[in-house]
Amino acid sequence: MTDVAHLFAALVAISNGIAGIVAAYLWWKVEPHRSAWLLIRAGQIVAIGQAIVAGILALKGLEPEDTLYWLYALLPVPVGFVAEQLRLVSAQMVLDARDLEDAQAVGRLPAEDQQSIVLQIVRRELGVMAAAALVIAFLALRALGTV
Repeated sequence: MTDVAHLFAALVAISNGIAGIVAAYLWWKVEPHRSAWLLIRAGQIVAIGQAIVAGILALKGLEPEDTLYWLYALLPVPVGFVAEQLRLVSAQMVLDARDLEDAQAVGRLPAEDQQSIVLQIVRRELGVMAAAALVIAFLALRALGTV
């Protein structure tokens, strides 16, 4: 049973580590790309899979070396959820910083300003999700070490 726990923890660490590094690089270069979002979503799916597997292993009687394993195996799901909430708020933060009430106000701006605002929003969202993916990768590495 510990082999399964190790496998899923490693998959979460690798998938989210790659997603976090790619997203952070694209955030830094100010070049948001669809591939980063695909990697982030894949990492989230694998993290949910790990939580499900951890639940199954708990029902089957897995007794890890350290009970912190359960925290490290399950915490990536709420971390991803909180990151999604922060991602949603980031758009409003950009609009508020420019004293714009909503997306319709952005639509009334010149095209160049619209593109600048959209890029700011997408970049901020990418930064939030990159940080979350790296945190999830760290948690998975901790899970790997506590099974």
